[in-house]
Amino acid sequence: MIGRLEGRILEVDPGRVIVDVGGVGYLVSTTLRTVPELAGSERAALLIHTQVKDDGIDLYGFPTSGELEAFQRLIGVAGVGPRIALAVLSSLAPDELASVVSTGDLARLTMTPGVGKKTAERIMLELKGKLTPSAAVGGDLRGDAASALVNLGYKQAQAMQAVEAVLADNPAGDVGEVLRLALQRLTR
Repeated sequence: MIGRLEGRILEVDPGRVIVDVGGVGYLVSTTLRTVPELAGSERAALLIHTQVKDDGIDLYGFPTSGELEAFQRLIGVAGVGPRIALAVLSSLAPDELASVVSTGDLARLTMTPGVGKKTAERIMLELKGKLTPSAAVGGDLRGDAASALVNLGYKQAQAMQAVEAVLADNPAGDVGEVLRLALQRLTR
């Protein structure tokens, strides 16, 4: 599975980008919010959700771990596929989505193209209490390390617990070191 891509931007279109990594151009679907950030850049670094299907492999890219986590939560909702999840995250940032779900703002969610009342109700029901604003996650270091562990197959709660334990012992660590130490804790 591909978890991250970093390379030269070859092409940016609404909802997709082609990233050249070592001479291979990867077509990555992304939110409309991400496109303006990438349009003026020569290089991109995106966290990737890889979806393997019978007819191919689809890559979905996000500039932050919060967006990746929100996308993965959304596609876990019955009836919500990657296209709708990208549409939701194109109109709502992850923090806004968490707020909309926690307050039950159905009207705001149904403003997203492709999201009707029933889909919005299902999203509200299934994600209630599962989305937290990124400030509650505790910043990029915690979020990035926890997201990497989730991408390796650990549950979100396990990942956050391991990262918090490592940071309690070693608050000055970088993401790589925190990830290594958290993996050691989880594999004991």
